Amino acid sequence: MDAEFAEVIDHDVTTITCVCGNTVSNEGLIQANSQGIPVHIGGNTAVPAGLATWPEDEDLYTLCPSCGRVYHDVVIEETGTAPVAFRVDITAGPIAEAIRVHWDLNT
Repeated sequence: MDAEFAEVIDHDVTTITCVCGNTVSNEGLIQANSQGIPVHIGGNTAVPAGLATWPEDEDLYTLCPSCGRVYHDVVIEETGTAPVAFRVDITAGPIAEAIRVHWDLNT
C-alpha cells in the first residue's frame, strides 16, 4: 500500500489539507497525542474527561476528525511533507468521545 500524503505549506501544521480535503478552516483539525486522542490545551485547568493530557515531551500529532487520518507534527515541521502516520476510528469509542468533548469546549 502506498503512503498517503496531505498537502502542507512551508512546514506549517496549520496549513494541512488532509487527504480527504478537510482543513483547519473547513471542518477543523485537532491536536492529538501519539494514540490519536485529542489533547487538552488548557494550561493549568483540569483535563476534561475524555481528552488526553498535553504531552510533556510536546510530541504532538494532528487528527482529522472528518476521516481519522493522523499526521505527526514533527515530521511535517522537519520535512515539509505530511505523510499519514496512522488512522483511528472516529465513529465510536474513546476517539469519537474525545472529538465531541473537544468541539464542545471550543464552541
